[in-house]
Amino acid sequence: MVNKDYTVKQEQVARFAKALGHPARIAILQFLANRTTCYFGDIHEELPIAKATVSQHLKELKEAGLIQGEVETPKVKYCINRETWQLAKALFVEFFDDCACKKESCCR
Repeated sequence: MVNKDYTVKQEQVARFAKALGHPARIAILQFLANRTTCYFGDIHEELPIAKATVSQHLKELKEAGLIQGEVETPKVKYCINRETWQLAKALFVEFFDDCACKKESCCR
């Protein structure tokens, strides 16, 4: 078995892609992207899923760095991590541009 190390960019794109790999997480990101900050309860009210499930999705997004959370006892406030958001955008653009079909090399 060949051990191939992945580049940092490949690992970052994969981490972001995994975080974006569920429709509920996309809905959460779209909801947060249109606000400066938002409380957990607001997010839970927006989505038709259990609180525990919302928490798990927020955890995945936070671990990927796409969102950040801040405790304001007794609530938790979330927002898009703008710096990481821009990084993810740039990495996906680069990834899709690099993987663009060349005229002569694509299957038809």
